Amino acid sequence: MRDVELLMPAGNLEKLEYAIRYGANAVYLGVVDFSLRAMRKGEIITLDNLKNAVDLAHNLGAKAYLTLNIFAFNNDIKLLESCMDRLKDSNPDAVIVSDFGVINLVKKYMPETPIHISTQTNTLNYESVKFWRDFGASRVILARELPIADIAEIRHQVPDIELESFIHGSQCVSFSGRCLLSDYFTNGERKANHGNCSQPCRWSYKLVESTRPDQYYEINQDERGSHILSPKDLCLVEHLKELIDAGVDSLKVEGRTKSLYYVSAVSKTYRNALDELKQNPDADMHKYFIELQKVGNRGYTTGFALGENKPDSYSYNISKGLAGADFLFEFHGKEDESYLVKIKNKVYLNDEVEIITPSEQFITKIMEIKNKDGENQPLGNTNDDVYLKFEKAPSDYKYALARTIGVKEYVSKA
Repeated sequence: MRDVELLMPAGNLEKLEYAIRYGANAVYLGVVDFSLRAMRKGEIITLDNLKNAVDLAHNLGAKAYLTLNIFAFNNDIKLLESCMDRLKDSNPDAVIVSDFGVINLVKKYMPETPIHISTQTNTLNYESVKFWRDFGASRVILARELPIADIAEIRHQVPDIELESFIHGSQCVSFSGRCLLSDYFTNGERKANHGNCSQPCRWSYKLVESTRPDQYYEINQDERGSHILSPKDLCLVEHLKELIDAGVDSLKVEGRTKSLYYVSAVSKTYRNALDELKQNPDADMHKYFIELQKVGNRGYTTGFALGENKPDSYSYNISKGLAGADFLFEFHGKEDESYLVKIKNKVYLNDEVEIITPSEQFITKIMEIKNKDGENQPLGNTNDDVYLKFEKAPSDYKYALARTIGVKEYVSKA
């Protein structure tokens, strides 16, 4: 089976490094003002450190694609033009764009940089792909609304361009994110297509009759609740072979605002799945689907990949992603046989935990908990820095993470 690119989100510099170390061939990253995700945590990527971010990806053997995929107003164009020299100096491997004005600026100031056409353009057919090819694009990121059979036909009709397709992550109730609900409900203060969506599709709604303003009626009267607009998350790990056979060159995971644990665990799972498929194209991928239930999700769906989207592709009972395993701690150092960790969720002495690293995954037991003064503790509280000793320790702890064992029942039934 041919090699394909695993493309992971890089919401900040730390996530960029972990995504690559856990298996990504490439990352996509954006700077505030010009991409569709505005990051708020960690060492966010700005014009000042963009070149460092791209260099870090290159030094780790991966590619870095710069997202400039906002729908730009005049002020955006003026600001972007003033920054083009710095964007060019960062030397990204490609620029992801959707707006014709932005494309013009990229062609003018970065003529040697490949252009990737964003999923925001809603590319659904081979004639559109031909148009973008003839316009100078080297890759088209296809709309999430495409069945795999249609992707195969596009590849047949247009063999001389790269095709990218989403395989995992949150989905938008609108066509590829072109939604105005957030703009309307926040009086224009949180624009969806400027990286600051308030996600009204995840809200719970009630119906009010205009002549009875104080009487509320649930839109859904059953046990599923009233999250009528909230799609489940996409998960195509069990259909990777079909996507590769259809001609997809790059498999993309959504999630620049997701956690470090999410990015690492998802990257590791898809890397392992792709590596196994390369050795055995008939390998059963269901075990990887189980693995992906351990990260935050609203229930999984195959979306439009197998044909028409169905009513069960919507998450009527939850709007926030629930993880089947709790992220427990990060490794920050080592002293003798003990490891300094940052606790994310409470752990107790003798707890069994699952440790994952870029090269390992195993279950072990916490044999000792000490505070920084060397005093034994019965537990490690959330946000504590403590020293842990394990029954079995990772061979390389530097990028290791730990989580609870198995998949919680409520996630497996989502």
